[in-house]
Amino acid sequence: MNILLLSLSLSSLSAQDTIRITLGQAIYESGIHSVDALVAKNEFRSSYWEYRTYKAELLPEVILDGTLPYYSKSYNQFQNTDGTYTFVGNDYSRLDAAISINQNIPWTGGKLSIGSSLQRLDQLGDHSTTKYMAMPAAITLEQPVFGFNRVKWLQKIEPVKYKEAKARLVSQMENVTVLAINHYFNLLLGEMNLNIAIQNHKNTDRLYTIAEAKRKIGQISENDLLQLKISCLKAEAYVTEAQSSLKADMFRLRSFLGYSENIVLVPSIPESPENLQLDYDNVLVLATENSAFTQEIRRRQLEAARSISQAKSERRNVNLFLSFGLSGQDSHIPTIFDNLRSNQIVNLGIRIPILDWGKGKGRVKMAESNREVVQSKIEKEKIDFNQNIFLQVENFNNQSKQLKIAVETDRIAQKRYETSIEAFILGKIDVLNLNDAQSSKDEARRKYIEEMYLLWSYYYQIRSVTLHDFINNRNLYTDYDGIVK
Repeated sequence: MNILLLSLSLSSLSAQDTIRITLGQAIYESGIHSVDALVAKNEFRSSYWEYRTYKAELLPEVILDGTLPYYSKSYNQFQNTDGTYTFVGNDYSRLDAAISINQNIPWTGGKLSIGSSLQRLDQLGDHSTTKYMAMPAAITLEQPVFGFNRVKWLQKIEPVKYKEAKARLVSQMENVTVLAINHYFNLLLGEMNLNIAIQNHKNTDRLYTIAEAKRKIGQISENDLLQLKISCLKAEAYVTEAQSSLKADMFRLRSFLGYSENIVLVPSIPESPENLQLDYDNVLVLATENSAFTQEIRRRQLEAARSISQAKSERRNVNLFLSFGLSGQDSHIPTIFDNLRSNQIVNLGIRIPILDWGKGKGRVKMAESNREVVQSKIEKEKIDFNQNIFLQVENFNNQSKQLKIAVETDRIAQKRYETSIEAFILGKIDVLNLNDAQSSKDEARRKYIEEMYLLWSYYYQIRSVTLHDFINNRNLYTDYDGIVK
């Protein structure tokens, strides 16, 4: 059935609405327009900004704080020297600003700050005055002595998480390709079913006309004639059914690739990878090096170790706070710095439970047990991962042979059907044998398409795990920078 007739049978569209599409084009379009691809890219953007946030924690942070302005008029309780109480009015406004540069210290888990501040205080009322206080420079160190070093663990885990996100993006895009292949071959099979149904209907109509003539001269039985009539009716029903099924397959592929509803897609039978055989050991090495699964395992192991470290650090908590600066005050800004005085703070905070009834020890043991559980699950998942790769490689390598068998079977079945038609016309076989030849021919053609689909599906499933293009012998790459822009 030619392209124009197929288009008219679907939706009576004009010829310019028909697009020939190859498997490669369907794969390309799915990576750009499919919802699944967009979801994968947005998930990667989220992981990217999470990684950028972590990187920012390692850089100096500049903060400006200010109160512009603060005003208060109130009465406060005051105790006189004789013990009596009175209320004193307080009417003032305050302006202050401070700028600081903060830097996390990854090696120790501490935080170093350098800051400067200026404050203006206006006493209002009958005895109004204005005072300024400035701290040109102050250095502050906050350091947990035995505490949990959060930044250090971020340095270990976040780069692994980002590598996992990059590998997962490529893997998800390959999974999108597998879906595109599924929709593409469904449409290809649907078109083929319609072509088969139309051809069978045409052939049965012609044979029924011949059979009617034979019946008149007694060369065929009434039963065979009726059987052939039933075949004609079934063939007509199959045409209608195939048309409906093809429209549904067309809709699904159009929706997946982002085409409008006034487009008719006509797929072509793709070529198969010739003489491509995969080696299990090589595939396993590539999967171990490239897959998101490897990075996920490393991340989970680090997270389990981090939980143990955090649980241990919470059993005792000693924090050191040191601050040194110079400050000055006066009624005029230019003279603030004439008489600077030191401003120092030293604080050592300690919190060590004397009796916690084993809560701290219990949290450590729970974290250690969780690490053992995680490790046990990882070992099981590794075995399943390797086994799955082995099966995928075996399926792909065997599928090449299956496809060759399907091609040869299709050729023989088609030839047998053509021979059976000639034999039926000559009266050498009956309707049952003719129908059997037709069914075998149809099944062989469908089997050929299905085996072709399985070959490409297995190939891209392996690509999604190894992140490697075996046809061109190169690792897969995605424009990560272009995605996050």
